[in-house]
Amino acid sequence: MFRWLRNSLLTGIVVALPVTVTIWLIYTFVNFVDRVIKPLIPAKYNPETYLPFALPGLGVVVAVVALTLLGALAANIFGRSLIGIGERLLNSVPLVRNVYGAVKQIAETVFSSRQQSFQEVVLVEFPTQGSYAVGFVTAAAQGEIRDDVGEDSIGVFVPTTPNPTSGFLLYTPRERVTPLEMSVEEAAKMIISFGLVTPEGLARADVPDHIKKKLKDPS
Repeated sequence: MFRWLRNSLLTGIVVALPVTVTIWLIYTFVNFVDRVIKPLIPAKYNPETYLPFALPGLGVVVAVVALTLLGALAANIFGRSLIGIGERLLNSVPLVRNVYGAVKQIAETVFSSRQQSFQEVVLVEFPTQGSYAVGFVTAAAQGEIRDDVGEDSIGVFVPTTPNPTSGFLLYTPRERVTPLEMSVEEAAKMIISFGLVTPEGLARADVPDHIKKKLKDPS
């Protein structure tokens, strides 16, 4: 009886935890956007002014519509001219131009369809010889970093566990990393779960021969 109760309790936790966390994250995000966006809506255009109840998600809808209109405006000549004027004004402020330039470069790298950042999962020797970490290829090294590390050097982001938003940026020759067949999503799940969630294709019997050789003979 006690074994059955224990197994039932653990099964219930396994089923409820992902759903609960997902709902909580969505609820927190929607509330955060609503708190930021709703005060910016003029009262005469805010539906909540005429309704006896709040509209959850109104801020999210307004934000999506505003960003879509901004993107459409930036796609034509007039919009690009306005954005160019605004960028010149920002670039004239010493501290602001550094922050704006860095954020703009990151956003363009992450969202540009021409970039292949974070599309390849690799195994890199880190932090000591003989130990390996899962990382994501960011981009090919440029400038003096490429000159010092090598022509075929790449940037590898090694995230921390369980918070993958922080980590280490390594530059290494491509020949020093081992490509993995798992997807970025599978690697992220493994990192967040402390390695408890292992992709099915990563079972030892399914590991490609070149990775097995790399693990056995790091040199």
